[in-house]
Amino acid sequence: MNIDKRRVAQRFAKASQSYTQHAIVQKQICQQLIQLMQQYLPATDVDRVFEIGCGSGNLTQLILQELSVQQLILNDLYPQVQQHFTENNALHWYIGDIEQLDFPQNLALIASSSALQWMSDIDAIFKQCAAALNQNGYFCFSSFGQKNLQEIKALTGQGLKYLEPECIAQKLESHGFEIIHFSEQLEVLDFSHPKQILQHLKATGVTATASHHRWTKQSLHQFYFDYQQFSNVDQQGQISYRLTYHPIYCIARRTP
Repeated sequence: MNIDKRRVAQRFAKASQSYTQHAIVQKQICQQLIQLMQQYLPATDVDRVFEIGCGSGNLTQLILQELSVQQLILNDLYPQVQQHFTENNALHWYIGDIEQLDFPQNLALIASSSALQWMSDIDAIFKQCAAALNQNGYFCFSSFGQKNLQEIKALTGQGLKYLEPECIAQKLESHGFEIIHFSEQLEVLDFSHPKQILQHLKATGVTATASHHRWTKQSLHQFYFDYQQFSNVDQQGQISYRLTYHPIYCIARRTP
């Protein structure tokens, strides 16, 4: 899939102020990822770390808090993300489309949360990761599986093309990674009206794929009506509308 990175950058930049408040699942994913990193990474310092797609810094802050890091190199598409970070001598910036940049070298750890699904050529990313990591260096990331935002895709046809988890694992192994941990989950958010779901997606920048989708009054009403198939009614008679996230977690090590 050809992804318009310029549009992605614009949408995430526009949503930057609201992202921190509304990206509930993304925060939970970062917390789960850092717990896995603490569980599987050796207790020694990970002195030189590279984070792909740092965004507003949910994972960055956890890395700084929970790991012994001397240098943390942060990448994102657009320079405005720097406004979310306070001055820190450990932080260094590497702004731009990661698919167009050469990776920093001699890394102990490469980390990424909720960003790799935007890559057009994941094989090239995995190859660069393997080349940039030290021997026995770690590549720890979260991404999303095929059921991610499945309700939106079913109703609008809009959405990313997600790789199967088995495919991601095979690609990693083909580039010289040993997979230490690989898991997937389904996280469901409930909303009181489909309008709130669209507002949630806009506030987190996820609408960056909808390049040719234009809402009209009629199409919005149709969307609200059709979303009833994804609704539930509780014992008090309250209706809620679900939105599914499908996070994937991976802890991999570069083999000698």
